[in-house]
Amino acid sequence: MILILSLISALVARSWALSCTQCSSTNTVSCTGSDVTCSSDKSCGSSFTDSNFGGTNIKSVIRTCVLTSECNFTGTVRLKEGHIQLATSCCHTDKCIPNEPKFPAVSTKVNGLVCRSCSSLSSNWCYTADTVQCTGNEDRCLLQATEIKGSVSTSFRGCATKSLCDLGSQTQTIEGVTTKVKFACTDGGISVHTAVLAPAVVCLLLLNFLF
Repeated sequence: MILILSLISALVARSWALSCTQCSSTNTVSCTGSDVTCSSDKSCGSSFTDSNFGGTNIKSVIRTCVLTSECNFTGTVRLKEGHIQLATSCCHTDKCIPNEPKFPAVSTKVNGLVCRSCSSLSSNWCYTADTVQCTGNEDRCLLQATEIKGSVSTSFRGCATKSLCDLGSQTQTIEGVTTKVKFACTDGGISVHTAVLAPAVVCLLLLNFLF
């Protein structure tokens, strides 16, 4: 009886697992790649970025399996040099292509929060006297540290929306690259940060623009 129940459970789980495309691309909002089988709690997702640094606008996309609970995610990161908007959209059939989301308008109204702003290509820590004024609903200061397996660690500081900090802990492998991301966030300006972890897929998008 136990064996029969186990087989039924396995068949049910497999029946709900989607086959999704995994790929990434910069300077475009589409990409092609190989298909992967997602776990039953995930959907086919596309995570998009729309960045503006020094007046230059760049878009990028990563397609992979995304936790269904993280579909429709939006968030913003602001550094001294510019800002990045992030959004995730999903679809729920085999090899489907999620639609490109509409990014909300970027607010230019400062909200009173001031955060440190820095970046490092060689360490999971950075700190300078440089600051950035947060705008709109960017109500958190963050320190983001990235660990890429077989490579160096990187980090940056700036403003972020609460939605970015609220995402849970993830380690993810995309196109053979395993990435672990740690966001340390606070709502108290340039003070001590409390660490939480954020999705690796978000970090991979950020790395395309910050370094």
